[in-house]
Amino acid sequence: MKLPASIDFVERGWLSANMVLLGGDLRGPLVVDTGYVTHAPQSLALVAQHLARAGHEAPRALLNTHLHSDHCGGNGALQARHGSPVWMPPGEFEAAKAWDESRLSFDDTGQQCARFVPHEQLLPGQQIEHGPCRWDVHAAPGHDPASVILFEPRQGILISADALWEKGFGIVFPELAPGPALGAAFTEVERTLDLIQALQPALVLPGHGAQFTETRTALMEARSRLAYFRAEPIRHALHAAKALVMYHLLEWRERSWEALGTWIESTPVQQRLRALAGAPDESMDAQAWTRTLVESLCKSGQLQVDAQTVRLKQQA
Repeated sequence: MKLPASIDFVERGWLSANMVLLGGDLRGPLVVDTGYVTHAPQSLALVAQHLARAGHEAPRALLNTHLHSDHCGGNGALQARHGSPVWMPPGEFEAAKAWDESRLSFDDTGQQCARFVPHEQLLPGQQIEHGPCRWDVHAAPGHDPASVILFEPRQGILISADALWEKGFGIVFPELAPGPALGAAFTEVERTLDLIQALQPALVLPGHGAQFTETRTALMEARSRLAYFRAEPIRHALHAAKALVMYHLLEWRERSWEALGTWIESTPVQQRLRALAGAPDESMDAQAWTRTLVESLCKSGQLQVDAQTVRLKQQA
């Protein structure tokens, strides 16, 4: 299936979520997810290009599928330039409105996000009429409790955020929170996959990676991955710990061993993950945990190191 001319799908590097610009409306485009804060200049340029082609002065609104830093990091810059309202799911709406960092995820994961002001809630069951399309808002908990996905039933287009990628889905962050037993949030992932299967999308625009049409194959891959994590939830904890290190290195490009260890030791989620997966008996200190994660990422070809520095491996 070919993407309609009124929709721009911007596939970005893994640190920033993909951005979807929904055009075809006299009120201006809807911008769905805005990337990571360090890529805000790129987000501004991409939106400016779309506006110039369509003859609009500003986006109608900025939509966030959920409030992780790689999906909303460009909100502040775009809002400052265009004055566009932000629409987001209800789960963290009040926390974002007050910018209460103790209730937002950025400090817990050791990531950055520029402040912005939300205006409206994206409520599951809501329909957004925009140009030739009608986007249905569906709750999609699992990766994030408040996450939503957007579905255009007449054309079969799904904006799946991190609920479904061509090769899996995003980290199940509720599994990393203190309190619930390991494995409890995986049920939410399964229900969201069931929802996507029932929608039968013809084209999926994911939060990361390329757009795809083989939804059945992607769902099989996601269910296989879910079963792998469910069988031994510690596997998910290790996966999450390494993925968060990669996000940190994607931001900084390289870090000294000391700086990386300090970041891991001061990042709450990494300390919980170390307890879950790295050292249940607390025999492994933060420095040893850092080396364990880095060595694993080096073996998979993602990082390279020397005596002083950890850096992203240069791609040929």
